[in-house]
Amino acid sequence: MPKTKQSSKRKKFDYNKDRKKMKKKFIKKYNPRIENSQIRNAWDDKKSMNRNLQEMGLAFDPNRTLPIKKQSLLRDNKETKAPIGTVTKPYVLNQLEEEASRPEKDTKTLSSDLIEYVQYMIREHSDDYKAMARDEKNYYQDTPKQIKRKINEYKRCHPQHYDAFVSSLAASQPMDQ
Repeated sequence: MPKTKQSSKRKKFDYNKDRKKMKKKFIKKYNPRIENSQIRNAWDDKKSMNRNLQEMGLAFDPNRTLPIKKQSLLRDNKETKAPIGTVTKPYVLNQLEEEASRPEKDTKTLSSDLIEYVQYMIREHSDDYKAMARDEKNYYQDTPKQIKRKINEYKRCHPQHYDAFVSSLAASQPMDQ
């Protein structure tokens, strides 16, 4: 009986493949990095993902964790029982809850050009949005409403800077008159 063509083929070493890089890629895929520091510190590599999460009080499969009412025509509705696991690392759950309860910082900021534009408009025209729309520095031909929206955005994103800017304008006004 003849041999298959592939088995008689001689194996060659591929010099174009970087074996070290391939091994690193495989390891990275096999053991992905856990982004959350609390979970990463409590993780045990010798245990399965399901067991690790169960010990932390987290759900591997939410469909199994939450009881679901099964509907049937003949019998009463019965709830399926969720598997009960012992939580040996409750501190992970407490840390996650505490982190989630912290208020989120408003990280939105404006570009320096927009801040400069808004400050110029306020300095020149104070609250006259129609005059701002007709100003020669209004390169993008913003309407009065668009300019008002930009000024309000500046007030919301940088309240301390806006207050300092307005107070400096108020201080310089009596000297000019």
